[in-house]
Amino acid sequence: MSIDFEALLAGSPNPYVVLDPSLKIVWMNEAYLAATVRRRDELIGRAMFEAFPSDPSSQSHRLLKASFDRVLDTRQADEIALIRYDIHNPDGSMDVRYWSATNSPVRDQNGDVSLILQHTVDVTELHGLRRRREEMGVVQRAQALQARNRDLTEESEQLRNLLEKAPGFVAVLSGPDHVFLMANEAYRSLVGGRELAGKSVAEALPEVVEQGFVNLLTRVHDTATRHVARREKVILRNESSAIFAERYLDFLYQPIFTDGGQVSGVFVQGHDVTEQVEAEEHQKLLINELNHRVKNSLAIVQSLATQSFRKATTADGGLAAFTSRLAALSSAHSLLTRGNWGAAGLADVLSTTVAATAGADTGRIRLAGPDVTLSPQVATSVAMIVHELATNAIKYGALSVPDGRVSVTWRAEAKNGSKIIGFDWSESGGPPVGQPAHSGFGTRLIQRGISADQRSSVTIDYAPRGLECRIVAHLSDERP
Repeated sequence: MSIDFEALLAGSPNPYVVLDPSLKIVWMNEAYLAATVRRRDELIGRAMFEAFPSDPSSQSHRLLKASFDRVLDTRQADEIALIRYDIHNPDGSMDVRYWSATNSPVRDQNGDVSLILQHTVDVTELHGLRRRREEMGVVQRAQALQARNRDLTEESEQLRNLLEKAPGFVAVLSGPDHVFLMANEAYRSLVGGRELAGKSVAEALPEVVEQGFVNLLTRVHDTATRHVARREKVILRNESSAIFAERYLDFLYQPIFTDGGQVSGVFVQGHDVTEQVEAEEHQKLLINELNHRVKNSLAIVQSLATQSFRKATTADGGLAAFTSRLAALSSAHSLLTRGNWGAAGLADVLSTTVAATAGADTGRIRLAGPDVTLSPQVATSVAMIVHELATNAIKYGALSVPDGRVSVTWRAEAKNGSKIIGFDWSESGGPPVGQPAHSGFGTRLIQRGISADQRSSVTIDYAPRGLECRIVAHLSDERP
């Protein structure tokens, strides 16, 4: 069966054109003429680039020429997925067109390319649809981006509002010159309502330069290391009155990092603690004044006691004991004053009282025990008890001879919600000890124990080898 391929291609609805190896047009079907808006006599015998001229440097020209060259060189078909090749209209105007083309070789008996069959498809409408789809995609992405930017703007504004009303002062500084990007209401109030935005710290707050704060910001920026300050004194000027005021600040300088890990600025956050510091200073002043007055009162009591005992022939020992007890009370009072009448450490109470009572013999008294805090009332009781024990040891016990020693140990434990303190005073190396004929005030003071609510147990053993005193106190209700 013989097939007339020319008639078959001529009747095809798809555009076909045939070129010789020199790229001259030798045949085309009607569909090709319709697609290119040309007549047959305008194309037959003319070179492709003469019939459809284009700029040799244009992408369209280079794509089509390269495809023909590949077919001639490789003797294989070559495809152009998309190429823009504009068409001249009868009125002389140019019509923008996009094509998809397949160039297939027709080989002779020797295998050489004798003809090139080009199948061309006009894809202008498809290209337009794709472009519109891409444009729609761009629009949708732009809308999505706009929505995200709007959300970010709202979040940024919300964050800015939160920082603006924050109780502590906040500022954001940019770059190595520390330019204010923002400062909240508390920060502006701290610096006297000065204009800060867009100014460097040195420009806006010149008085802090000599105080070292700009250098401190530079160090944080350059070393990428944050700085925390507590109760830092700073002198600031009130712009409206030009008066300098002393403030105390707790603050943090935190470096701000970019996505690349570089420092872009410094975040400043803190609180003005001036009123708190001034209140504590005032309290300290009052306590010192109270301490001074109490000591004056103790001195007056001591003077009155001296005057009262002056004519008594047997009062010398009583006066000395009374005076030493006042001294022990004064030492305990001084210790509590140093702690603003808060909790006092048991070790501090013992060492202070022993030093005040034993003097040069302090080195013969060994203290050992854990850290334990006492309320002012309990600390005073312990000081008075230890004073009595030390005084007795100096007069009658281990500290009355050169080789005598005293061991003071204590322990603490929590049990059933109660803090239990065990205290042991043990003497050795002194003269033999015997049971006293009667109990004096000092003994009764020791036997009273540490706690004011009679929750102490006291055991005193007058052993021949040396006095031993053990006190166990429950202090669950004690409060510093």
